[in-house]
Amino acid sequence: MRFDIEYLSFFVIQVEGREGQGARGYKHYQTMDDYDYEDSPVKKFLDSEFSRIAKRKVEKNPLTEQAPTKIGSFIVEPGYELDSNPNFNMFNRMRTADGKEDFKNACDDLVRNYLDTGSVRGGALVLTRAKMTSHSDDPFIFVMKCDFENKIARISDEQNLIDEVEMAISTKSIKSIMYPHMPEAGMTEEWELKIHQPSHARYFEDFLKFVVYEQSMPEIVNERVMEFVQTYVEEKWPDENSEERQREEHDLELWTASDKRDIQEKWEPEQVMEAAERITEFQPEIEVRFKLGNTQVKGLLADFGYGVHITRLNGRYAVILEGESFVFDKGHSPIELLQPEDFQTVAKRLIERRDEESDDGLPY
Repeated sequence: MRFDIEYLSFFVIQVEGREGQGARGYKHYQTMDDYDYEDSPVKKFLDSEFSRIAKRKVEKNPLTEQAPTKIGSFIVEPGYELDSNPNFNMFNRMRTADGKEDFKNACDDLVRNYLDTGSVRGGALVLTRAKMTSHSDDPFIFVMKCDFENKIARISDEQNLIDEVEMAISTKSIKSIMYPHMPEAGMTEEWELKIHQPSHARYFEDFLKFVVYEQSMPEIVNERVMEFVQTYVEEKWPDENSEERQREEHDLELWTASDKRDIQEKWEPEQVMEAAERITEFQPEIEVRFKLGNTQVKGLLADFGYGVHITRLNGRYAVILEGESFVFDKGHSPIELLQPEDFQTVAKRLIERRDEESDDGLPY
């Protein structure tokens, strides 16, 4: 996947203080056309990044809430066109710029907007217009941010050994925006862009104030579960003023607000399986994770009631897992040598264990 560079503008963001809380400014170093770029050291530094950014996998509904790569869509009011969105216009000026100076001026507008973003760090901001001529003449805009690296040194000569390098940058944690989004080679979505920000700082989301992102899968699942819970409450207590319903709604509010939640023991297994099936209809790969005692369990929500079972045993909880085979991680353990007992033998031993421990005077 090759991109031919038409224009590239190189800026340095200058920030005083920590976490971008001090005075901030920028300096324009150079704007290049395709001829300048071919002979520039920047080509060796960045040339492979364009293809890497374009090929980077992204989901419209990420599997995690803090996914580093997201698809954003421009927001417009009903009845208005795409050019009513300020963020789209900012990118479109760069796409339609006529000549180096026009492109540089369009980039200036973007950089000034970027400086208003909270917690901006110093670094290089590189803005590029490129074409994938093998598929289309439509230009793409790439915005790449390289933060300054701390304590960077290079080998010098026999006497000095090491030189300290000021304002060193690296592509290893580069943040990027690609517009328009390219779901497949040669296919573009002018309403969408792709952002990649591998650190916890969400610069681009703050910067693009008129772009919205689809919900992540955990957010969708949470929303669906709360819909099921609300329906359950309304059906069980039709009178919204009843004490039982108000008490239940209060308990559920506390449950949803807690980071560490215990099992609620409200629904029958069939109700849970029905809710799980309605969620997994649109995303079969949704995971479920929980901790029982010191044991972490991770599986698919779709497996509940089929390969994953939760039960009670002598006043405690037990999880039963079913599967065709085992796969052990690196590092051997004696468990790998086990000849498994049949289920009835294990179940009988667990059921009888409480009586044995009580006879020995041990707490259960």
